[in-house]
Parts: sequence; structure tokens; C-alpha cells
Amino acid sequence: MKREVIDTDRAPHTGMPYAQAVRYGNLVFVAGQVALDPATAKPTGGDIAAQTRRVLDNITAILEEAGTSLQYALDSLDPPRTTVEAAMPREQFLVEIRIIAGMPD
Repeated sequence: MKREVIDTDRAPHTGMPYAQAVRYGNLVFVAGQVALDPATAKPTGGDIAAQTRRVLDNITAILEEAGTSLQYALDSLDPPRTTVEAAMPREQFLVEIRIIAGMPD
């Protein structure tokens, strides 16, 4: 299967050495996203609801670049659970979301 790196200017670039997402076959693996403004790569701030909205907007942009959407997220109804205890990259971030999505038929 072909491995494709997904990159869009509609989602933030952190300057870290990892891809926003990787498409492998019919799956898209999106790296953990935090509330960064794609235009400035700076934290957007706000409460957890505002940060979650920014994170989901970033994820949506990445998935659209890959040719899919949140509709095809595999982490919905009964997701497999991943629990990681680690410090957030910056203390002002309240949420980080990663996602795996399938491709539309």
C-alpha cells in the first residue's frame, strides 16, 4: 500500500518533525491537534469549548485535504480507548485530539 503524507496550510504547522496526517490505504491517521491558529501557529486560547472548536476545525481541514471528513471518523460511537498521561505541550492548551478516519467509498 502507498503511504501519503497529508499537509495543508488550512491547519497549523508546529515546526516539529511530524506530519499533520498520513494516509495509508483507506485510513487517514491525524496527529494530535491542539488549539493553534493555522494563520499564526499561535495558541488561540479560550475555554475548553473554544479550544475544542479550533481543534476540530483544524482536523476538518486536514481530513478534507486527505479527501475525507469527520463523517468517516472511526473514533465515534464506541471508540477504542487510548489513554495517555502526559503533559500538554504548553500549559495553555486544554485539549488535544487525534483521530483516525476512513475514506469514503
